[in-house]
Amino acid sequence: MRTFHLPLPDEMHEALREEAAAERRPATEVVRDALSRWIQTQRRQRLADEIQRFAEAEAGTALDLDPELEAAAVATLTGAEGR
Repeated sequence: MRTFHLPLPDEMHEALREEAAAERRPATEVVRDALSRWIQTQRRQRLADEIQRFAEAEAGTALDLDPELEAAAVATLTGAEGR
C-alpha cells in the first residue's frame, strides 16, 4: 500500500475528524472509502459518456440497432408481440 500526503483546510480536517469519531473509524479509512466511491462514480460516468458519444455518432449507420431487433423490442414493450 502506498501513502499519499493531502493537506486539508482546517475546517475540512476538523469535519473529517468528527465524522471519523462518529463512525468510530480511523480518518484514513473514512477518506479511503470516500475516495474509492468517488473514483467508481467517475469511471461509471466516463463510461456512460463514451457510450452516449458512440451512440450519437453511430445513430443511423450500420452500427445502429438492427431494424428487426428494434421492431421486436418495440412490439414487446408495447404488448403488440404475437399480434
